[in-house]
Amino acid sequence: MKKFALNLILIFLVTSVKLNAQDLLSKNVSIDVNRQRVDRVLELLSNKGRFYFSYSSSIIRKDSIVSINVYNKPLKEVLDQLFGNGYEFVENGNYIIIRRAPVRLTVVTNRAVKEERVYSVSGFVYDEQTGHAIRDASVYEKKLLASTMTTGDGYFKLKLKSGRRSTAELTLSKEFYADTSVIIEPRHSQELTITMMPLENEAERTVISPEDYEVAQIPPPLIEHIDTVVAVPVMAIADSGKVETTKAGRFLLSAKQKIQSINLKKFFTSRPYQMSLVPGLGTHGKLSGQVVNNVSINAIGGYTAGTNGVELGGLFNIDKKSVRYFQAGGLFNIVGGSVTGFQAAGIHNLVLDSVVGVQAGGVSNLVRGKLAGVQLAGVYNHVTDTVKGLQAAGLANFSKRKISGVQVAGIANVSNKEMNGVQISGMINYAKRLKGVQIGLINIADTSEGYSIGLINIVLKGYHKLTFFSNELTDVNVAFKTGNSKLYSILHAGFTTDETEKAFVFGYGLGTELSLNKKKTLTVNPELYSQTMYLGAWDNTNVLNRLELNLNVKLGRYISLFAGPSVSLYLSDQNFTVKGYRSPGPPKGYRNFTVSDRLIGWFGWNAGINFF
Repeated sequence: MKKFALNLILIFLVTSVKLNAQDLLSKNVSIDVNRQRVDRVLELLSNKGRFYFSYSSSIIRKDSIVSINVYNKPLKEVLDQLFGNGYEFVENGNYIIIRRAPVRLTVVTNRAVKEERVYSVSGFVYDEQTGHAIRDASVYEKKLLASTMTTGDGYFKLKLKSGRRSTAELTLSKEFYADTSVIIEPRHSQELTITMMPLENEAERTVISPEDYEVAQIPPPLIEHIDTVVAVPVMAIADSGKVETTKAGRFLLSAKQKIQSINLKKFFTSRPYQMSLVPGLGTHGKLSGQVVNNVSINAIGGYTAGTNGVELGGLFNIDKKSVRYFQAGGLFNIVGGSVTGFQAAGIHNLVLDSVVGVQAGGVSNLVRGKLAGVQLAGVYNHVTDTVKGLQAAGLANFSKRKISGVQVAGIANVSNKEMNGVQISGMINYAKRLKGVQIGLINIADTSEGYSIGLINIVLKGYHKLTFFSNELTDVNVAFKTGNSKLYSILHAGFTTDETEKAFVFGYGLGTELSLNKKKTLTVNPELYSQTMYLGAWDNTNVLNRLELNLNVKLGRYISLFAGPSVSLYLSDQNFTVKGYRSPGPPKGYRNFTVSDRLIGWFGWNAGINFF
């Protein structure tokens, strides 16, 4: 019994609240203000009635000055007196929405009596709130793919083929307006007058809530999302990453095609095939940009919503959305969505999203999303996101984010984040974080956990040593070592100080560092050099190859001493001594061994100091 009584009380309370919320405009209020801002007046009314006002600042200037004096009148009458006849007031929960009252136009439909095979639908399109003509609104029939656009005075005329349908439907779309559908009668020419409701911008919406001390003690009502509160749709921001905004899109597509694309951003359909000569001149007419096709053949160039099969273009293909399976353009392809499959172009491929598959461009490829597959270009490949697979270009490859795979280029490879794979170039490789292998003349990395193989290897946050040392051949030597402890490169130069036995050497080497204790204060450094020795004549060959095994003792953070044995192999065809220079061959006092007539070896030593 108690439970039944409690349920009755709850039902009574909920019903009372709902009835109260649905009768806000009939509440009697009193207000007396003189030359006050309109938002202040609305706040006073909100406090008195304990409800919210919601309106767009584009239709009400909150700093407008008003005066009003009423006593015990319904809120609806007060608002009518405050705003006039051009506004209407709608209740939604505990909100009162203020908006412009729609202009009531007389809709006239003149229908031809006689049935026609090809009939026309014409008329005018107006703004429902202002009554102004709407220019460049798209008027189309979805099933027949027939479309047109309104003129400056809102006029349109559309020719349609008669079919078996008893009814047909026209759809009107325009940026910043809600889509409008109109049922028409087929097989009869007719004239219409149509109105469209403008969308409201959520950023311009103002909500006024009760704020006096008495109301502040009462918990506020549940505030509904603005899409629920507002009785008209909220304005959607157009996507800025469309093919129409590219250079080729701006040049090749007409102004009407671009406007049509903006108007019809919510409408897309599919068809088995399409054929076109140029964008807009084909089997789908002006709506070609809204149709996804299984087969698309473009004699010169095409402009479609997308491809789900095969697309061929004599010169170019422009697809607003995604392409799947196969696309080939004589000059270029532009895809606003993703590509899955194979894409080829004589000059350039541009994909505004991602690619899964193979992309081949005669000159260049540009992917603004991710690449998972193979990218081949005669000159340049560019991926704005990550790469999983292969980039190969005649000149250069670039990836803004992580690469898991291979980059091969004639001049340069760049991985702006992480390289987890192999970079091979004829000139320079760069990776911010190297976890693989770099092979090139110059290799640069910010940090490295991999291997750099080249003439100059620079790891900005890696292994750097400036070394001064002596050995059995040249008593003054300097070397610069850079890379990481796994593998570092060595640039070396040296000379003798004896003026009667001069010798100059310079060359390149590779080394690695092996720690003998946890603190890495004691290490062994095997190093392999290949050096050219100058003994007074450039016409002769004097090549010295050395393998050194140095014991390195760290004295502090930036200094260490090293020494160790070495083995040398000396290749020379110089059989004479130049005055003032040392004789070709091994140093005096060192036991040597002969490998061939021109190749002699010996064991020596090496000792010096490292800085940094």
